[in-house]
Amino acid sequence: MGREFLDLFEEWSKSYDDTVIGKDIEYQEVFKNYELILESVAKRAHGHVIEFGAGTGNLTEKLLQAGLSVTCVEPSPAMREKAIEKLPAGTDIQDGDFIDFIRPEKVDTIVSTYAFHHLTDDEKKKALADYGKLLKSGGKIVFADTMYQSKEAYSQAIREAQEAGFHNLANDLQTEYYTTIPFFESVLEANGFEVSFDRCNQFVWIMEAEKL
Repeated sequence: MGREFLDLFEEWSKSYDDTVIGKDIEYQEVFKNYELILESVAKRAHGHVIEFGAGTGNLTEKLLQAGLSVTCVEPSPAMREKAIEKLPAGTDIQDGDFIDFIRPEKVDTIVSTYAFHHLTDDEKKKALADYGKLLKSGGKIVFADTMYQSKEAYSQAIREAQEAGFHNLANDLQTEYYTTIPFFESVLEANGFEVSFDRCNQFVWIMEAEKL
């Protein structure tokens, strides 16, 4: 459920906001167009929104600015503290993860950025099947994350990171649970969703799935 990475989140909370604006050269391409990616996710959301992996609250800010009702779910205490400092008083920020969370009475959109890859493929299947039951017709999943068009493209990305001397990035690509667009297509369609993908940079795609 991604909680095996909690120690990483606790440490990364100190520098996350600097990383996303490009101060870490290894991750500049990963976070290229970061603000536009968050804005695009927020524009696709409607109604009551659950945000998984809210982190320091960067996407949450944009969702709230769009006038949406938001429930934030974040497993890292340090990340939640950063979000609480940044977001308006009374913002609903809960301990939880993609699978283990308090289910609100109504959910219209489920969003996440840069987080779903912390789940194994089996956990992703479980989570997406759960969301298929949680959302009604017209409900959406909108995730922005690193994913690949094929396993070969994934392997190539690791090689390119290694050749560039980006050892931290290469290690991340090999130890976290990145997957492919065909995987997402098959799982989402099996759970009653129509899905599309828009590329944002060399690494990140926005996956938008609507419940039929």
